[in-house]
Amino acid sequence: MRSDRPKPLHVVGGRPLAYFVLDATELDGLRATVVVVGHQAQWVEKVLGDRPSSVPVRFVEQFEQLGTGHAVAVAMPIVTEVAGEDDIDVVIVPSDTPLLRRATIADLVERHRERGAAITVLTADLADATGYGRIIRARDGEVERIVEERDATDDERRVTEVNTAIMVVRASLLGPALRRVDRRNAQREYYLTDVVSVLHDAGHRAEAVVLVDPEEAMGVNDREQLAAAEAVMRERINRRWLREGVTIWDPSTTYVDADVVLAPGVSLLPGTVLRGHTVVGAGASIGPNAHVSDSVVGANARLGTVEVDRASIGDGATVGSFSVLGPGATIAPGEVVAAGTQRTF
Repeated sequence: MRSDRPKPLHVVGGRPLAYFVLDATELDGLRATVVVVGHQAQWVEKVLGDRPSSVPVRFVEQFEQLGTGHAVAVAMPIVTEVAGEDDIDVVIVPSDTPLLRRATIADLVERHRERGAAITVLTADLADATGYGRIIRARDGEVERIVEERDATDDERRVTEVNTAIMVVRASLLGPALRRVDRRNAQREYYLTDVVSVLHDAGHRAEAVVLVDPEEAMGVNDREQLAAAEAVMRERINRRWLREGVTIWDPSTTYVDADVVLAPGVSLLPGTVLRGHTVVGAGASIGPNAHVSDSVVGANARLGTVEVDRASIGDGATVGSFSVLGPGATIAPGEVVAAGTQRTF
């Protein structure tokens, strides 16, 4: 694998995890995206810089890893610059939540503004809340504070409403609140979650929106979580193509990357894997057990059990099973490629 490509642990659905997060936050009216980087900062900046977007992306490096509150604090000069004289809303999202939907963020921001809140936290209600920060509500229903599990009492650990680390805050209040956050906790870090209690105690409105689908807040920190997120993402992608007129014989064994483009009438047989920026024309049939990467497959083409990488297959062409088409291979429209053929540029 080339060093300029995302590492496997950081990729789901064929894309870097953070791409999905950036997609989810690109709401109408978004002025800029500020990405806080730390470990492997240059690599992260290159990967995210390659993502097409009309929204400016600014990077700021957190040289000392002093917690989530500190991470947001180092971004505040850019936030202040972007805000100018306006009291804008700042949406804060961790970079390892690829299942987050744009509609969820839009709803969070809308409800934050409707309620006139200073801060609104996205929460989830979990049967097993182990490991998560707990949402502690005041008698009036507002969020009084968020307590991390290490710092929670036994009663607080019984709370099942948890913090997703996703929130929206008024910019004019965020900076001053961060300056009042200290490190008196079990991890000796500046917790971003402490901003909630700071604002609530100062008399500002602190609200919460509970996720309808807690799966959206799933973080990816190890290979087990990566596999779980991958399974959800694959199911979402397959459902999308089924709705758009693609036939998938066995969705449980068919894998389509997020950047693949399929025309209506395409048929994918069991075991088919389509990767990268593959484009498949209307009426084409692929599989079973075909692997196609970064290639163009023409309309009404027929591919058996093949391996195709960075190749072009013309309309109506047929490629027999056990054929291997390498980088630069071109199959003419209507051409019949015998089974077992190997061809490159």
